[in-house]
Amino acid sequence: MRWRKQGLRVCPVTTISRPDADDLAGLALMAALPADIRRKTAAAAQMRRIPGNMRIFDQGEHAGRAHALLSGSVRITQSGSDGEEILIRLIGPGEIFGCVPVLTDGLYPADATTMTDSVEISWDPLALLALMEQHSGVAINMIAILGKRIGETQERLRELATQSADRRVARTLLRLLDQAGRPTGDGIRIEFPLRRKDIADIAGTTLHTASRILANWERRGLLASRRQGLIIVSPETISRIAEAPGG
Repeated sequence: MRWRKQGLRVCPVTTISRPDADDLAGLALMAALPADIRRKTAAAAQMRRIPGNMRIFDQGEHAGRAHALLSGSVRITQSGSDGEEILIRLIGPGEIFGCVPVLTDGLYPADATTMTDSVEISWDPLALLALMEQHSGVAINMIAILGKRIGETQERLRELATQSADRRVARTLLRLLDQAGRPTGDGIRIEFPLRRKDIADIAGTTLHTASRILANWERRGLLASRRQGLIIVSPETISRIAEAPGG
């Protein structure tokens, strides 16, 4: 078993309840599916509240549950044999996570840790597989979600091979805006409590380079930092940087 990372707490046993069909309405897994399927999916699920900075599962651990997020935020990280950890993905409300083992080797491929107080629902893997077998819409939605993530990974690899760090950071911010952007009076706020290392990891660059780029854009008034939150003041300019030719 791998050592627990310093500063993280193991999620305690908390009060578990059953969600209802309305709780599942915002899940991508339930997109365009009728209420009766949502009711059956809810009946097979458990719901719990998890405080921030809690470990939900560990990389390499047997996948005892498949998860989806109703509220809050979750950081998905992966460690190599040298112990170096990188951010793989940020999970927001409506998204599934820890579901790949249901279709592969039954082991979690990464760590999942709450960034903020969160509410998750989860299923026994066999129950989720049964739902996918019984209702093709659930299986199709699962395939669509995983296919989209594979496409995003391929796009990030292409960007890493062909684009400058500035363009990759800009594209990272645009993806985060699309995933978790909320309009405010100052611009569009990314709801995740981001660290600069998070942006560096997703963009495939060093912390030093990402910090230099973000500091420059903040001086230019393109973005602003607010208590771990990031507000994109000028998404149009960020978009132009992302699409700049030859970069």
